[in-house]
Amino acid sequence: MILTAAQPAFLPWLGLFAKIAAADQFVLFDAVPFERHGFGNRNQIKTAQGVQWLTVPVHLNGHLTKPICEIEIAPGTWKRKHLRAIELAYQHAPYFDRYFDPLRTIYLKQWQYLSGFNNALLFWLLDELGIKTQVSYASEQGFEGEKSALVLDMCLKMGATEYLFGAKGWDYADIAAFEKAGVEAWFQDYQHPKYPQQHGEFVEKMSVIDLLFNCGPASLSIITRPIEREVVLQYVRIKRD
Repeated sequence: MILTAAQPAFLPWLGLFAKIAAADQFVLFDAVPFERHGFGNRNQIKTAQGVQWLTVPVHLNGHLTKPICEIEIAPGTWKRKHLRAIELAYQHAPYFDRYFDPLRTIYLKQWQYLSGFNNALLFWLLDELGIKTQVSYASEQGFEGEKSALVLDMCLKMGATEYLFGAKGWDYADIAAFEKAGVEAWFQDYQHPKYPQQHGEFVEKMSVIDLLFNCGPASLSIITRPIEREVVLQYVRIKRD
C-alpha cells in the first residue's frame, strides 16, 4: 500500500493533488503546529493584473503550540474579497459557471476553524477531479516521533509498504530506517504541466482552481500527466539509485 501525507493547505497547488493521486491512502497532517507565511491559509490565483494572493485571516495567539486543527479563522470581509477576486479573474474562463457556485457555497458557510474550511475545499476538489484516494487525519491516529521517525511511525501504524515524500523529504528522510522497517521511500519531483490559462503568459504553481476553471474535466489528466504512478516510482528509483 502506498501512503502519502501533507499538512492541510488552502486551495492547494497541482503538485499536492498529483501526490495524492499517486497514493492509495493520504493522511492530512493536522496535528502539527501552524506555519506562518506557509500555504495553510493562503494561495495564489492568476488575474489580469498578475498573480494575486488570497489569504484567510487567522488568530495567531498561541499558534506556535497549537496544532493546525485548532487554528481559528479571524472575522472580516475576506470571504467577499476572495469571491470577488476569483470571479474577476476567471469569469471568462471556459468552466467558470461549472465550478464557481459550488466554491461559493463552501465559502459562505460558517467556519470557526481553518482546518474545517480547508478540508471542505479539499474534499470538494478531490471529488471534482475524480481522485478516489482514501483520506484520514493524523489528529485521530496518535502517531509518535519527529520528522522522519514520525513519518515512519505513521507508515507502520497505517500498514504502508511504500511512502511518497514531497520534494523536501530529501532533506530529512532517514532512508536506512525506512529500509530496515521494510518501507520503500519515494520522493516526488513534480514537473509542472502547462495548460490553457487566462491572462497572458503561463504562470505555474497557482491554486488548482486556476486549472479547474480553465480545463474542467480534463484537469486530472493534466495534473497526473508528468507523474503517473508507474512513472513516479520508476523516476525516483532511478534518481535515488
